[in-house]
Amino acid sequence: MTAGDSRREKIVAELASAAGPLSGSDLARRFGVSRQVVVNDVALLRSRGAKILSTNRGYVLADASARPRRLFKCLHTVEQTADELTCIVDLGGCVEDVFVNHRVYGKVSSELGISSRRDVARFMGELEGGKSSPLMEVTSGYHFHHVSAASEEELDEIEHALAGCGYLVEPTEYEARTFA
Repeated sequence: MTAGDSRREKIVAELASAAGPLSGSDLARRFGVSRQVVVNDVALLRSRGAKILSTNRGYVLADASARPRRLFKCLHTVEQTADELTCIVDLGGCVEDVFVNHRVYGKVSSELGISSRRDVARFMGELEGGKSSPLMEVTSGYHFHHVSAASEEELDEIEHALAGCGYLVEPTEYEARTFA
């Protein structure tokens, strides 16, 4: 096996274990090569059948959804949003989405893909810099997140931490069955 083959195997392993997208620059630093080498490696991996997607924040494996995933129903103030998200990402979670179950409009959702403190800061900056309100405000603070992590144990830690902060609410039977 060549050094390039070994590096490409490690790139796939890194993407498989990542909580979110990994940029070409991040991968290049990890492996001590240029970003262009990583771009070439990804092209080679794709030609060999690897399902690597390019996003505006980096590379992800198309089957990354195979990571353990859990539904959390939360309740907190708008001012506690950054704390809630940071609690999740600091324990290795990726906040895949946010949604509310509105009595009139039904399920209203948005993809998030928040997996780092940098993502939390970007998201909060967008909320604070715009004229829009967080989705949770239409349901008096109640909202849901699908959170993925590398293991069920990490999801257990996240659940315990959210409960400890007082952010976790027990979903109804209908919510757990319908939205999980």
